[in-house]
Amino acid sequence: MLYIGIDLGTSAVKLLLMNGEGAIERIVSREYPLSFPHPGWSEQEPADWLRETKAGILELTEGFDKSQIAGIGAGGQMHGLVVLDENDQVIRPAILWNDGRTSEEVDYLNNVIGKDKLSLYTANIAFAGFTAPKVLWMKKHEPENFARISKIMLPKDYINYMLSGVHCTDVSDASGMLLFDVEHKCWSKEMLDICGISEDVMPKIFESAQAVGTLRPEIAEELGLPENVIVAAGAGDNAAAAVGTGTVGDGACNISLGTSGTIFVSSRTFGVDKQNGLHSFAHADGNYHLMGCMLSAASCNKWWMDEIIGTKDYAAQQAAITDNKLGTNHVFFLPYLMGERSPINDTDARSCFIGMTMDNTRSDLTQAVLEGVAFGIRDSLEVARNQGINITRSRICGGGAKSPLWRKIFANVCNLDIEVIESEEGPGYGGAMLAMVACGEYGSVEEIAKKFVKVVDVVKPDPEIVARYEERYQVFHRIYPALKGLFPAING
Repeated sequence: MLYIGIDLGTSAVKLLLMNGEGAIERIVSREYPLSFPHPGWSEQEPADWLRETKAGILELTEGFDKSQIAGIGAGGQMHGLVVLDENDQVIRPAILWNDGRTSEEVDYLNNVIGKDKLSLYTANIAFAGFTAPKVLWMKKHEPENFARISKIMLPKDYINYMLSGVHCTDVSDASGMLLFDVEHKCWSKEMLDICGISEDVMPKIFESAQAVGTLRPEIAEELGLPENVIVAAGAGDNAAAAVGTGTVGDGACNISLGTSGTIFVSSRTFGVDKQNGLHSFAHADGNYHLMGCMLSAASCNKWWMDEIIGTKDYAAQQAAITDNKLGTNHVFFLPYLMGERSPINDTDARSCFIGMTMDNTRSDLTQAVLEGVAFGIRDSLEVARNQGINITRSRICGGGAKSPLWRKIFANVCNLDIEVIESEEGPGYGGAMLAMVACGEYGSVEEIAKKFVKVVDVVKPDPEIVARYEERYQVFHRIYPALKGLFPAING
């Protein structure tokens, strides 16, 4: 049998066709526009997602026996607000995860309602990207549209609805709305009341690997697929990607070095960081996870190489950074080019180099950039460790993970075995795996992950380098608190 995985991203939808053994038969990517109607705003038309997803499925399955396609599973960009009216028509463009219009609503939720109450109701506090602040913004600024809301959905759930006819979401994606009681996996009545909405406007909740239904007859005919193709609930992009890297079960960890960076720690038990530096979400494997998110990770290195040095030959710039230099650099880099989310939650934070002297070289600054990102991820790792989670190894993925040097830096900064996996196709691969479980091919997400995800290399920490980096990290950890008060003035 064949399975379709959908990765509904911010700039494009990426689809893959996977066979029953986990091999990828074909990959298709289709772009769609992103709108910035005002400074700091970010929106998309759900119709564009649907159009390109359907066109992508047609392209993906061309030449294959479509009768063999058994299931579809999606991972998608989180937090986006999709609102439908009583006729299931989209009321306004979706407000996306990277939209910054909700600063007043975030301040109201965190400081008037209070972080303690938010954490009690949802296991999380308010961030500008989350869905609940967007609902409050719409209530205040677009009251006529707000009054028309009949259903609130997330981006990949809109696709699932259009495919299956079921208003649905999954527990991992719902966790990022600030409307969901993560511990009990149900909608939070208190948060719904705060936002002025009722539970009947919220979609039905499923576990990520559950089937929500099958294809609508008209969709099946349009795509040339059997009507009995199962649509899985799917997952938010980070949880779906974690499934695709085998980051499931208790204490499994994955570090992702994309434009942004994440550290994702799965757990069989529910837990909340008391400082709310990390997100506490339900996981696509049926359990829970803690996640720290850096707003700038591999993008720090890209900025440094492309814009400052002016080169695309990243490896050449890293060649002079030999093992004897690791942990001895006296130049530090704060990786806050876009502010920062985890664990400091400070939109005013900014990047800087500090500690430079006349004898510093370009490679010292290049090394500082790589180390600064690793130190930033370690900040979140330490929060997870303080929750009593024993983390000794981590998978690594994303564009930045292709650098052997950066993998070595992470292994020694975090004192972890860093595991490189055979194939990394992100949320789409995880989505296809969830579809296989929904179709009954495997009994659990952990079972399929164990079979499909293969480790091909392990970078082990060197005790001497670990000791040197421990001293450097303790200095790094003091830089942001010392500069925090200056950032608002620097920003004007």
